[in-house]
Amino acid sequence: MCEDHIVLRRDYPNQLCSIANSLEVIGERWSLLIVRDVFNGHRRFGEIQTSLGVARNVLSARLQRLVDEDILERRRYQESPARYEYFLTEKGLDLWPTLIALLNWGDKYSAGPEGAPRLIVHKECGGVVSDRGICESCGKLLHARDARQVAGPGFEAALAADESSAD
Repeated sequence: MCEDHIVLRRDYPNQLCSIANSLEVIGERWSLLIVRDVFNGHRRFGEIQTSLGVARNVLSARLQRLVDEDILERRRYQESPARYEYFLTEKGLDLWPTLIALLNWGDKYSAGPEGAPRLIVHKECGGVVSDRGICESCGKLLHARDARQVAGPGFEAALAADESSAD
């Protein structure tokens, strides 16, 4: 029996477009989730692996690609055996508006009736961050280091739904 196997290319030939170029770097399924986790303070391999549930070999390859692309920086925190933490570079921090926009798009089109499972809030005043990166309470234009993630109104319902689908 002969089967056709379709192999997805990693590049986008003849696509002279910055979106295509960006997808070559961060368009892989796990990449933005890894970046999201580092934004949320998961810096060690085991923390990221536990958070995402991704296979170790896949995570290792994606982390290396993000380091190679200068989105993450790897810093040793233990000598023997060598262990590393991952930090966002300036290029990685520049993905924050993209993540905020994707989060808000997902909340608009896929959040349950209880609301968003997670919110991004301004560290200084606690106001919710809009899809444009503006604090809805004080009006400040925010950057990645000005905000943090908290459980949203739909967190418990989303958690319960996730647990019941795993059964």
